[in-house]
Amino acid sequence: MRILFFGDVMGRSGRAAITGRLPALRVDWALDFVVVNGENATSGNGLSEPHARAILAAGADVVTLGDHAFDQRDMTGLIETEPRILRPINFAKTAPGKGVRVYDAPGGRKVVVAQVLGQVFMKRAFDDPFSAIDLALRPYPLGGQAAAVIVDMHCEATSEKMAMGHFCDGRASLVVGTHTHVPTADAMILPGGTAYLTDAGMCGDYHSVIGMEKAEPMRRFVTGMPKDRFQPANGEATLSGVFVETDDRTGKALRVAPVRVGGRLPEATP
Repeated sequence: MRILFFGDVMGRSGRAAITGRLPALRVDWALDFVVVNGENATSGNGLSEPHARAILAAGADVVTLGDHAFDQRDMTGLIETEPRILRPINFAKTAPGKGVRVYDAPGGRKVVVAQVLGQVFMKRAFDDPFSAIDLALRPYPLGGQAAAVIVDMHCEATSEKMAMGHFCDGRASLVVGTHTHVPTADAMILPGGTAYLTDAGMCGDYHSVIGMEKAEPMRRFVTGMPKDRFQPANGEATLSGVFVETDDRTGKALRVAPVRVGGRLPEATP
């Protein structure tokens, strides 16, 4: 199976890059399944219903969220009726929506997608991500019902993301980190056959401070005082993510490669 995962979509620039480029990428790269993290697609804070529908219409099979899952009020209702949108599995127990689902892929294959929030350096305490993902993956062993299993680990600390990768080794086809908006260079296949990348990066304007216009973040770092609200940078976006090819029989990764398309970063394609 040929799988593409794109990191956090950031504001209008990131949305435009996804909706403009993803339809052709699905065809040109013969993709079977696409996951997009839409955490910051609406003004850098959450995901609205119109923007969610635009990303899905562009060719995403699943849109994952994150700690800003419900910053946009209409997501509370949409996530109950649109199964292609996932919030973190260890969010509040009363939160609407699901954190893990099984999806159909071409050829009658099934793909499990799960998202989980880390705890280290996050602004609020979330439930233990390791026990949550362990419970979520137990019904779906690789090589069984699931032809592929994808885990989006949404958190700050690289160490916590790496620990999750090793924790899921042999149980997931791909464990990929999101949230920090900077693509890492450590794409690898772990000993048990799980493809891993610490952070997919963002789909947004990299002439920025992690997707925000530079002036206000720089002012706060230099003076320690806020003046204005953060605003997403709206220059040309780079699509950043990871491509994985898996063995349909075992669900294990055969190949993994970073992806960067367009914008200011050097191109990296499968």
